[in-house]
Amino acid sequence: MSEQSAVPSPPPTAVMMQLLGGFQISQALYAIADLGVPTILDEQGPTTVAVLAERTNANPDALRRAVRALATVGVFTTDGETVHLTPLGATLSEKHPHSLHGLARAGIEFHYLPFSELRHTLRTGQPAVEKYHGMPYFEWLAADPARASLFSQAMATLGGTARAGMFDGYRLPPGRTIADIGGADGKTLADLLSRDDDPTRRGIVLDRPVTIEAARSSETAARLGDRVEFVAGDFFTAVPTADIYILGWILHDWSDEDCRRILGSIATAAEPGTRVLILEGLVPPGDQPHPIKSMDLTMLGILSGKERTEQEYRDLLDSAGFTLDRAVATPSPYSILEAGLR
Repeated sequence: MSEQSAVPSPPPTAVMMQLLGGFQISQALYAIADLGVPTILDEQGPTTVAVLAERTNANPDALRRAVRALATVGVFTTDGETVHLTPLGATLSEKHPHSLHGLARAGIEFHYLPFSELRHTLRTGQPAVEKYHGMPYFEWLAADPARASLFSQAMATLGGTARAGMFDGYRLPPGRTIADIGGADGKTLADLLSRDDDPTRRGIVLDRPVTIEAARSSETAARLGDRVEFVAGDFFTAVPTADIYILGWILHDWSDEDCRRILGSIATAAEPGTRVLILEGLVPPGDQPHPIKSMDLTMLGILSGKERTEQEYRDLLDSAGFTLDRAVATPSPYSILEAGLR
C-alpha cells in the first residue's frame, strides 16, 4: 500500500472524544425515531428536510443538523436537501419487520437519566435506577401503565429481532407439556411449537397478571388456540407442573439469590429429570466486542442481575439442584442451555 493510499488511524484523543459524545448520538437517534422520521422515509421514500419538518412539526434547521450528524454514522444519506434512509436507519422505522423503534424509545426514556447515577453503582453495587428513582426498576415500570406497555412492546420487538434464527434446526427434548415461565405474549413458545412435529404437545405461559391479560387477546394467543393456556402468577412463588420449562431472558434480570428462588419454584413443581431450557447470552472470554458484553453494562445500571459466562450458569444451576448438560450455540447472540433437575 502506498503512502498516499494509507489512511492514518485517528489519535487516541480523537477516538475518546467520539466515545465521550456517544450520548449525543443516542439522544439524536431517539429524537429522530420518536418524531417518526425513519417511518416517513420508509413509507414514501427519499424526502426533503422541509417536508419532513412539516410532517413531524419540527424546526427545519434543527432537523437538518440532526440528520447531517446521523448521516455520519450511516443512518441517512443526503443529496442536497433530500434525505435517503439507509438499511441501518430503516431499523428505526415502525414498519420494519424487525423494528427497533420501540427499543429506541424505551432505552432512552427508561435508561438514559438513571445512568447518570452509574458512578453510584460502581461505588456501592446498587443499580443506578434505584438511586435515581428510589425504587427497583420493575416496580417503577409497573407504577405507570404507559411505561409498562412501552416496555412490553420493546421487549417483544427485541425478542423477535434478537432471536431470529435461534431455533433453526433445534429440537425440543421429549415431554408433552411445556411451560414458558415469564413468557410474556407467548411468542417464544409459539415459535418452538410451530417448529415441532408433535401436535400433541401443549404449552403454558406464566407471567404477571397485567401481562397475561394483554396476552390472552393477542394475535399469538389467537394463533395458538387451545394448545396453550395463559396463567397469571409469580414465578418466585409457584409455577405450573410441566415436563419442560423455558426461562427465556429471565435469569439475567436477577441476582444469583433470586435466580435460585425462581429455579426453586420449578424444582418444587417438577419431577426429577424434568428439563429446563434457559435462553440467554453467554459472556465470551477476551476483550473482543460482543453484544452480550454491552447488554451487561445495561444490567449493571438497571437491574440486580447480570449476563453470565457458561461456567457461571453451570455453578448457579448446580447450586439450585440442576445439572447443565449442554450449551447449544445458535446463529443469534444467544444460546440454549439445556439443564435437568436432579
